Amino acid sequence: MEMDIRYANHPEDAKKYTTEELRKHYLIESLFVADEVQLTYSHVDRIIVGGIMPAKKKLTLEAGKEMGVDFFLERREMGVINIGGEGILILDGTEHSVGSREGAYVGMGIKEVSFKSSDKKNPAKFYINSTPAHHSYPTVLIDLDKANKVELGDDANLNKRTINQFVHPAVCQSCQLVMGMTILEPGSVWNTMPCHTHERRMEAYMYFDMKEDTRVFHLMGQPSETRHIVMANEQAVISPSWSIHSGVGTSNYTFIWGMCGENITFNDMDFVDMKDLK
Repeated sequence: MEMDIRYANHPEDAKKYTTEELRKHYLIESLFVADEVQLTYSHVDRIIVGGIMPAKKKLTLEAGKEMGVDFFLERREMGVINIGGEGILILDGTEHSVGSREGAYVGMGIKEVSFKSSDKKNPAKFYINSTPAHHSYPTVLIDLDKANKVELGDDANLNKRTINQFVHPAVCQSCQLVMGMTILEPGSVWNTMPCHTHERRMEAYMYFDMKEDTRVFHLMGQPSETRHIVMANEQAVISPSWSIHSGVGTSNYTFIWGMCGENITFNDMDFVDMKDLK
């Protein structure tokens, strides 16, 4: 298991970053490697973003020195969404089938968290977001039918999309993690515009369902000092609370978002007037 550590930084520093430096600090380029656990630990609200791709063997989450605990979920909760083939999530010895675009909320205190694929020729790709927790809530399996759906946007503004809220108060209890999957319709490319910030919560995005030559221009930075990171399929990005949250693709795509911070109120957003965006 590999753990990449990313430190928090001041927005004034980010103004001076080159493209290479922006990518170094915020972009997670490699998530899914066969039979490996790839984790990124961000000091921004201490979220862990990870990709787990079991092919020939079972993979288990372990607590390294970076976490200072005996097991991974000793003081954490976790959201899981599978974007690959049929998979199996093993929690303290109990196996749970998790199909493509299905997921789970896993509460604090589960000691063994392991992952397997049902078919090694079509391995599962488990994407996880894990955040510190203060209470143990029940584990809940969540598929697209169970997810809370919010339809937004229209064809005229190129942003017709369905927000599938997986870890959300309408679906299950959590301490601070909110997580879901947004699916853009063909012909739509904006995931939100006008953009927004939420000083009270950070966010992480993982973009997928993209062709080899499709790219997403993930927008970030303060409203008066915007930057962008060009992203390919199955890459993730860390979005600090002071940054705008928005993106546009060269074609439609799907993305998984995860948030943590002061509250679990999904619509706690500070929208930015277009005239203030620079």
